[in-house]
Amino acid sequence: MIKIGDKAPDFTLTSSEKNKKSLSDFKGKNVVLLFFPQAFTGTCTAELCNVRDELKEYEALNAEIIAISVDSIFTLAKFKELQNYNFLMLSDFNKEVSRKFGTIYEDWIHDMKGVSKRSAFIVDKEGTIQYAEVLEKTTDLPDLNKIKEKLAQIR
Repeated sequence: MIKIGDKAPDFTLTSSEKNKKSLSDFKGKNVVLLFFPQAFTGTCTAELCNVRDELKEYEALNAEIIAISVDSIFTLAKFKELQNYNFLMLSDFNKEVSRKFGTIYEDWIHDMKGVSKRSAFIVDKEGTIQYAEVLEKTTDLPDLNKIKEKLAQIR
């Protein structure tokens, strides 16, 4: 399990626009990683719409938002289009990054296996974890106010 003070493991995933993106691409910027279970589900949509609507606040705090799920790039592209998401969405289809961050349900509902837990991490400009919140209950949301408070401290 990743914890505050750890170096964030670098990774490269494919975006909903079919581009390769690495965490190291954002060195020098604070990054909020939001892992979510599945596109088109109620709680995930509500969480990401909230972030979409408050994106200017995150930008003012010098933070980049990256949403990650095990959905395919095609599913994420449609989800992003329909919800007008204005931040990077990455597919962890092979579940490697979710496992590296310790944020995966090996067994989930309806016999699904390997689904990202809803979680939030702040990776600072130097690549160190400054905030970590991994939720066990899929209907719980990360504390976005605490995330913004932490971003303000490390801005």
